[in-house]
Amino acid sequence: MRILRANLAKLGPSSGEVNRAHTVAEAQSHRIVITQGDITHERVDAIVNAANESLLGGGGVDGAIHRAAGPDLLRECASLGGCPTGQARMTAGYLLPARHVIHTVGPIWQGGERGEDALLASCYREVFHLAANRGLRTIACPSISTGAYRFPVERAARIALAETRAALARHAGLEQVRFVCFDAATRAAYQAALEEGLWPRR
Repeated sequence: MRILRANLAKLGPSSGEVNRAHTVAEAQSHRIVITQGDITHERVDAIVNAANESLLGGGGVDGAIHRAAGPDLLRECASLGGCPTGQARMTAGYLLPARHVIHTVGPIWQGGERGEDALLASCYREVFHLAANRGLRTIACPSISTGAYRFPVERAARIALAETRAALARHAGLEQVRFVCFDAATRAAYQAALEEGLWPRR
Protein backbone atom coordinates (compact mmCIF):
# COMPACT_ATOMS: atom_id res chain seq x y z
CA MET A 1 0.00 0.00 0.00
CA ARG A 2 2.88 2.35 0.82
CA ILE A 3 4.42 1.70 -2.59
CA LEU A 4 1.09 2.45 -4.28
CA ARG A 5 0.75 5.75 -2.42
CA ALA A 6 4.32 6.69 -3.31
CA ASN A 7 3.67 5.94 -6.98
CA LEU A 8 0.46 7.99 -6.95
CA ALA A 9 2.31 10.90 -5.37
CA LYS A 10 4.82 10.82 -8.21
CA LEU A 11 2.01 11.20 -10.71
CA GLY A 12 1.25 14.69 -9.35
CA PRO A 13 -2.07 16.24 -8.34
CA SER A 14 -5.30 14.42 -9.09
CA SER A 15 -7.88 15.80 -11.49
CA GLY A 16 -9.98 16.80 -8.46
CA GLU A 17 -7.08 18.80 -7.00
CA VAL A 18 -6.44 20.46 -10.35
CA ASN A 19 -10.13 21.36 -10.68
CA ARG A 20 -10.19 22.82 -7.17
CA ALA A 21 -7.07 24.88 -7.93
CA HIS A 22 -8.67 26.18 -11.13
CA THR A 23 -11.87 27.06 -9.23
CA VAL A 24 -9.87 29.10 -6.71
CA ALA A 25 -7.92 30.80 -9.53
CA GLU A 26 -11.12 31.65 -11.39
CA ALA A 27 -12.71 33.10 -8.25
CA GLN A 28 -9.64 35.26 -7.64
CA SER A 29 -9.51 36.39 -11.27
CA HIS A 30 -12.83 38.22 -10.79
CA ARG A 31 -11.16 40.21 -8.00
CA ILE A 32 -8.22 41.23 -10.22
CA VAL A 33 -8.80 43.78 -12.98
CA ILE A 34 -6.23 44.74 -15.62
CA THR A 35 -6.88 48.09 -17.28
CA GLN A 36 -5.08 50.96 -19.00
CA GLY A 37 -5.48 54.57 -17.99
CA ASP A 38 -4.67 57.28 -15.44
CA ILE A 39 -4.37 55.93 -11.91
CA THR A 40 -5.08 59.37 -10.42
CA HIS A 41 -8.69 59.05 -11.66
CA GLU A 42 -9.37 55.80 -9.83
CA ARG A 43 -12.23 55.92 -7.28
CA VAL A 44 -10.94 53.29 -4.88
CA ASP A 45 -10.03 53.10 -1.21
CA ALA A 46 -6.34 53.51 -2.05
CA ILE A 47 -4.09 53.98 -5.03
CA VAL A 48 -0.51 52.78 -4.93
CA ASN A 49 2.30 55.19 -5.71
CA ALA A 50 5.54 53.92 -7.22
CA ALA A 51 7.61 56.30 -5.11
CA ASN A 52 11.30 56.93 -4.54
CA GLU A 53 12.95 56.56 -1.13
CA SER A 54 12.55 60.24 -0.26
CA LEU A 55 8.74 60.13 -0.79
CA LEU A 56 9.04 63.74 -1.97
CA GLY A 57 7.77 63.23 -5.49
CA GLY A 58 9.46 62.54 -8.78
CA GLY A 59 8.63 61.70 -12.37
CA GLY A 60 6.15 59.33 -13.92
CA VAL A 61 3.33 57.99 -11.75
CA ASP A 62 4.90 59.50 -8.64
CA GLY A 63 4.84 63.02 -10.04
CA ALA A 64 1.34 62.61 -11.47
CA ILE A 65 -0.03 61.50 -8.10
CA HIS A 66 1.59 64.41 -6.27
CA ARG A 67 0.26 66.91 -8.80
CA ALA A 68 -3.26 65.51 -8.64
CA ALA A 69 -3.32 65.24 -4.84
CA GLY A 70 -2.11 68.78 -4.22
CA PRO A 71 0.57 70.20 -1.90
CA ASP A 72 -0.82 68.66 1.29
CA LEU A 73 0.36 65.25 0.11
CA LEU A 74 3.94 66.47 -0.13
CA ARG A 75 3.69 67.96 3.36
CA GLU A 76 2.52 64.67 4.85
CA CYS A 77 5.14 62.70 2.94
CA ALA A 78 7.86 65.00 4.23
CA SER A 79 6.84 64.11 7.79
CA LEU A 80 7.36 60.37 7.23
CA GLY A 81 11.14 60.38 6.97
CA GLY A 82 11.33 58.48 3.70
CA CYS A 83 10.77 54.81 2.92
CA PRO A 84 13.31 52.04 2.20
CA THR A 85 13.11 49.97 -0.96
CA GLY A 86 10.65 47.11 -0.59
CA GLN A 87 8.59 48.80 2.11
CA ALA A 88 5.46 50.96 2.05
CA ARG A 89 3.88 53.95 3.80
CA MET A 90 0.30 55.23 3.77
CA THR A 91 -1.01 58.80 3.54
CA ALA A 92 -4.31 60.50 2.91
CA GLY A 93 -5.40 61.00 -0.70
CA TYR A 94 -6.23 64.73 -0.36
CA LEU A 95 -7.58 65.98 -3.71
CA LEU A 96 -7.53 62.54 -5.33
CA PRO A 97 -10.74 60.52 -5.75
CA ALA A 98 -8.99 57.77 -3.73
CA ARG A 99 -9.17 58.13 0.06
CA HIS A 100 -5.59 57.00 0.61
CA VAL A 101 -2.25 56.70 -1.15
CA ILE A 102 0.03 53.77 -0.34
CA HIS A 103 3.58 54.71 -1.30
CA THR A 104 6.01 51.89 -2.02
CA VAL A 105 9.57 51.98 -3.31
CA GLY A 106 10.39 49.44 -5.98
CA PRO A 107 13.87 48.18 -6.82
CA ILE A 108 16.04 49.53 -9.62
CA TRP A 109 16.76 46.71 -12.08
CA GLN A 110 20.45 45.74 -11.98
CA GLY A 111 20.39 42.55 -14.00
CA GLY A 112 18.41 40.42 -11.54
CA GLU A 113 21.34 39.46 -9.31
CA ARG A 114 20.77 42.03 -6.54
CA GLY A 115 17.59 40.66 -5.01
CA GLU A 116 15.30 42.68 -7.26
CA ASP A 117 12.62 39.97 -7.46
CA ALA A 118 12.38 39.65 -3.68
CA LEU A 119 12.28 43.42 -3.20
CA LEU A 120 9.50 43.84 -5.75
CA ALA A 121 7.49 41.03 -4.15
CA SER A 122 8.00 42.74 -0.78
CA CYS A 123 6.54 45.97 -2.18
CA TYR A 124 3.26 44.25 -2.99
CA ARG A 125 3.16 42.32 0.29
CA GLU A 126 3.68 45.51 2.27
CA VAL A 127 0.99 47.33 0.28
CA PHE A 128 -1.56 44.57 0.89
CA HIS A 129 -0.58 44.31 4.55
CA LEU A 130 -1.21 48.02 5.10
CA ALA A 131 -4.47 47.85 3.18
CA ALA A 132 -5.76 44.87 5.15
CA ASN A 133 -4.82 46.44 8.49
CA ARG A 134 -6.84 49.55 7.59
CA GLY A 135 -9.81 47.54 6.34
CA LEU A 136 -9.47 48.79 2.76
CA ARG A 137 -11.46 46.89 0.14
CA THR A 138 -10.39 48.29 -3.24
CA ILE A 139 -6.87 49.14 -4.42
CA ALA A 140 -5.45 50.42 -7.70
CA CYS A 141 -1.80 49.66 -8.47
CA PRO A 142 0.56 50.83 -11.20
CA SER A 143 3.24 48.58 -12.65
CA ILE A 144 5.92 49.14 -10.02
CA SER A 145 9.56 49.54 -11.15
CA THR A 146 8.94 48.93 -14.88
CA GLY A 147 9.34 52.56 -15.94
CA ALA A 148 12.48 54.52 -15.10
CA TYR A 149 13.70 51.66 -12.87
CA ARG A 150 13.78 49.35 -15.95
CA PHE A 151 12.47 46.17 -14.30
CA PRO A 152 11.45 43.80 -17.16
CA VAL A 153 7.69 44.14 -17.44
CA GLU A 154 6.83 40.47 -18.05
CA ARG A 155 8.87 39.43 -15.03
CA ALA A 156 7.38 42.22 -12.89
CA ALA A 157 3.85 41.28 -13.95
CA ARG A 158 4.30 37.65 -12.87
CA ILE A 159 5.59 38.76 -9.46
CA ALA A 160 2.78 41.30 -9.05
CA LEU A 161 0.06 38.80 -9.92
CA ALA A 162 1.54 36.07 -7.70
CA GLU A 163 1.61 38.39 -4.69
CA THR A 164 -1.88 39.67 -5.47
CA ARG A 165 -3.32 36.15 -5.58
CA ALA A 166 -1.62 35.32 -2.27
CA ALA A 167 -3.04 38.49 -0.68
CA LEU A 168 -6.55 37.78 -1.93
CA ALA A 169 -6.32 34.28 -0.45
CA ARG A 170 -5.21 35.71 2.92
CA HIS A 171 -7.51 38.72 3.14
CA ALA A 172 -11.18 38.03 2.43
CA GLY A 173 -12.02 41.69 3.02
CA LEU A 174 -9.92 42.77 0.06
CA GLU A 175 -12.53 42.85 -2.68
CA GLN A 176 -10.67 44.04 -5.77
CA VAL A 177 -7.18 44.91 -6.95
CA ARG A 178 -6.98 46.93 -10.14
CA PHE A 179 -3.75 47.17 -12.13
CA VAL A 180 -3.86 50.47 -14.00
CA CYS A 181 -1.26 50.23 -16.75
CA PHE A 182 0.32 53.20 -18.46
CA ASP A 183 0.37 51.75 -21.97
CA ALA A 184 -0.95 48.89 -24.08
CA ALA A 185 2.26 46.85 -23.90
CA THR A 186 2.22 46.87 -20.10
CA ARG A 187 -1.46 45.98 -20.04
CA ALA A 188 -0.81 43.04 -22.38
CA ALA A 189 2.00 41.77 -20.12
CA TYR A 190 -0.23 41.90 -17.04
CA GLN A 191 -3.13 40.26 -18.87
CA ALA A 192 -0.82 37.46 -19.99
CA ALA A 193 0.44 36.98 -16.42
CA LEU A 194 -3.13 36.85 -15.15
CA GLU A 195 -4.10 34.20 -17.71
CA GLU A 196 -0.91 32.22 -17.06
CA GLY A 197 -1.89 32.03 -13.38
CA LEU A 198 -5.42 30.95 -14.24
CA TRP A 199 -4.26 28.17 -16.57
CA PRO A 200 -0.68 27.36 -15.58
CA ARG A 201 1.65 25.89 -18.16
CA ARG A 202 2.35 22.15 -17.93
